Amino acid sequence: MTDDDDPGNTMRGRVGTRRTRFLLYAQLNVNRLVLTLWVSIAFFVALIVLSTFDGTPIRVVMRASDPVETLFQGFLTAIITGVTLVVTISQLVLSQELGPLGDQRERMEGAMSFREQVEDFFDAAPPPEPSSFLQALIDMSAENAEELRETVSDDHDEEFLDRLDTFLDQLVSNAETVSAELEDAQFGRYQVVKSALDYNYSWKIYQARRLQRDHAEDLSAAEQAAFNDLLQVLQFFGPAREHFKTLYFEWELVDLSRKMLYVSVPALLVATAMLVIVDPSTLPGIFLGIDTMNWIVIASATVCSVPFFLLGAYMLRLGTIARRTLAIGPFILRESGRSDTIDWES
Repeated sequence: MTDDDDPGNTMRGRVGTRRTRFLLYAQLNVNRLVLTLWVSIAFFVALIVLSTFDGTPIRVVMRASDPVETLFQGFLTAIITGVTLVVTISQLVLSQELGPLGDQRERMEGAMSFREQVEDFFDAAPPPEPSSFLQALIDMSAENAEELRETVSDDHDEEFLDRLDTFLDQLVSNAETVSAELEDAQFGRYQVVKSALDYNYSWKIYQARRLQRDHAEDLSAAEQAAFNDLLQVLQFFGPAREHFKTLYFEWELVDLSRKMLYVSVPALLVATAMLVIVDPSTLPGIFLGIDTMNWIVIASATVCSVPFFLLGAYMLRLGTIARRTLAIGPFILRESGRSDTIDWES
């Protein structure tokens, strides 16, 4: 593998076609409520268009059979079951935060141990906020990269110096961009996780370790130490990002549970109204060339589908993040930007 086979720093840079980038934007960046609204509107419009191809109005069908009653009975059952299941699963995930005193103490000791290691490395107390903590690690990696550049002497061969400069330039540029994104980011919003995912620390660890090992015999003790300092801060970033990603998942599940409860109430109300109030004689007439009963049934079906669209929107983001962050450390699971063969000897 050559240094040019860079998989990209940002998530957007690690995907290929414009179509894939658009899908990634919809999966991750779009507000979940906005995405739910888009899908709901598309669902409504699609059903209206499909209804125009059927010459028989729903009102006429309702007089002959009970398709609407069957449809909304299914919705009523699905809404109650679905919301109960989502809330139960969310509580199951969050139950991992609960436990006896011994478990809580172990978690506390683990968190304190990690912070103490970071404090010793920084020779200062890092900020407590997730976005500021990640920003401090990223800024430190950029500082260590510049220190490494200054430490490495010009006596090394030109190829090594060129590879090192390219690597450090990319690291510093990526660090400055992500640090700026984290400047005013608030935990609980996707911006913090997005910025953290845009810092491709796995590839940076791999590049740094390879440069260090390929030229280990030519590096002085000071140069080795500079490499180790850079690798150390990158290794701090990995578990920190994974920890905050886990907290974000829990935050999103709580938010999803609340919103599912909010949207399920009007969905249940509409489904019940369609079963006990609406009949073939309700609101006769034509609107925009379509029987008003078609509008009523399709609009009601859309409202009853909103809880599932909302669930899908949240799961799409969480699933995409989980898939793109399965590995921790210098392991790269994606095939984008990587050659089919790896030149171990170069």
